[in-house]
Amino acid sequence: MLIQERYRLVKLIGDGGEYQTFLAVDENLFPPVSCIVHKFIQSQQKSTAFIDKVERLQKLNHHPQIPNLLAFFQEDKADYLVYEFIPGDSLNTILAKNGVFQEPQIWQILKSVLPVLDFIHRQQIIHCHLKPENLIIRESIFSETSDNLVKLALVNFASTQILKTANNSREQKIIGSPEYSAPEQLQGKPTFSSDLYSLGVTCIYLLTQIPPFNLFDVANNNWVWQDYLTQPVSEHLAYTLNKLINHDLQTRWKSTSEIITTLGIKNPHPRLSASISVSKNLTIKHNLDSQINTLAFTPNSQILASGDDSKNIKIWDVHTQRLITNISAHKQAVKSVAFSPNGQILASASDDKTIKLWNVHTWQEIITLKGHLHAVKSVAFNYEGNILASGSWDKTIKIWDVNTGAEICTLTGHQLQINAVAFSAKNDILASASCDRTVRLWKLQLDQKSPNCQYHLLATLLDHTRAVLAVACSANGQILATGSDDNTIKLWDIDTGELISTLLGHSWSVVGLAFTADSQTLISCSWDKTVKLWNVSKKSEIATLSGHFDSVSTVVISPNSQIIATGSRDKTIKLWNNWELGSN
Repeated sequence: MLIQERYRLVKLIGDGGEYQTFLAVDENLFPPVSCIVHKFIQSQQKSTAFIDKVERLQKLNHHPQIPNLLAFFQEDKADYLVYEFIPGDSLNTILAKNGVFQEPQIWQILKSVLPVLDFIHRQQIIHCHLKPENLIIRESIFSETSDNLVKLALVNFASTQILKTANNSREQKIIGSPEYSAPEQLQGKPTFSSDLYSLGVTCIYLLTQIPPFNLFDVANNNWVWQDYLTQPVSEHLAYTLNKLINHDLQTRWKSTSEIITTLGIKNPHPRLSASISVSKNLTIKHNLDSQINTLAFTPNSQILASGDDSKNIKIWDVHTQRLITNISAHKQAVKSVAFSPNGQILASASDDKTIKLWNVHTWQEIITLKGHLHAVKSVAFNYEGNILASGSWDKTIKIWDVNTGAEICTLTGHQLQINAVAFSAKNDILASASCDRTVRLWKLQLDQKSPNCQYHLLATLLDHTRAVLAVACSANGQILATGSDDNTIKLWDIDTGELISTLLGHSWSVVGLAFTADSQTLISCSWDKTVKLWNVSKKSEIATLSGHFDSVSTVVISPNSQIIATGSRDKTIKLWNNWELGSN
């Protein structure tokens, strides 16, 4: 079944009575991307409660442990919510594979999930469906000595209730799974504490692998879960869990903040409260009638070039944000622009299969480079500026002589389309990223006696699980950053090809990367509408830039590291000027 002419419903994975949950793929993206679709049988879209619910759910986007709400719409008298797909095993699956959880793992789960619930509750949202099946883990939690919190994601927000309507006596809906639901929730009156109850029941089930209904003694009106333990737990954990699952609201933990404070849990995602302090956050909207695909600064940081879907290259004065000139020569969308290191030449690549070189002083075309058989997605100058590399969806990389416009050679080996190329400032190493999930490092050696070049493949980097969409080399020539459709950024040692670290934080494809001049900060942009800053040496997220209303397509930083420029599908360019890190 195809809905909205883009979402293909592949498999029914849940039926909640009022709604059905499907595994689906978004066929508008290449390659198609998995997603989760909730279909509500009875339309509520015109109700104020449903509209309020959708608006609140959108505020949860970009939390690293919550899937993004990608779309919502009505079709054939049914409402649909489209959510990001979170790959991994549920806690229920891990329980079936490995048997009962041990106490250290339960503490890790509490430390990971409670701050997420606190974040949700602060948005006046009650999840109402917390259970082992809806907690997805991306990394192993079975480490009793590790201080790292588990990478748990809380999914399935179809049953959520907004606080101001949750106690509406007119609704009286029984929502969620009865075996994990608090008594007040079964009466149609959930509170924030109801989610804490569900978390507690989840924990005692993981400790015993006994269905929750069998862990409660109805005759004596008390829980007997400790009678089913294969190994005893500490009094501290027993007290904590018993207070979570107490039927009496007055005795139970009343709020996430109360239990977080009591347990001394620190926020595992301090970056959520980080911010960027800017003296000017400017948005360029002048005659922008299509999405921005690419941006580039001149070496002196005074001029910005943009390429867009309307076939245009626009040249901007960075200081005044005024349009200097509009270049219209390509026949299809412009996907990449790059200035030569001396600032004399601008190169542009297009879906029309060509590359054009422009004189920066006159903005007149110097030459058109032809040879690719499919769209050209990326161009990059080498450090000296005498060589230009281009990557194409014809699966090849071409090397061009900038002075003559002659094609020097063609590099082959990738099995699928090439999305990005980048030169290292060190030893003319070229990196290429492809839909075949690999990154290749090439060593280019020009033969001075012939127009051909000798080259050899240094390494093929294999760790991404989806198409690699972006590459960037640090200015010191030591680190390669790669961004992928698997939502991750990976840092590699350029000399050895070894993986240094994987950076997690984006909730959708990472499509743009840029290093600061000192190689200490990496900037990334994503289809999740955000731009993130990362500390390279600490391999940690510093802050998030938000402001675009649609996917961010490209990010660059000026050579003087004073201005971050971002371009988006929302048809705007944002300049983050004189940025510095701060905190709220």
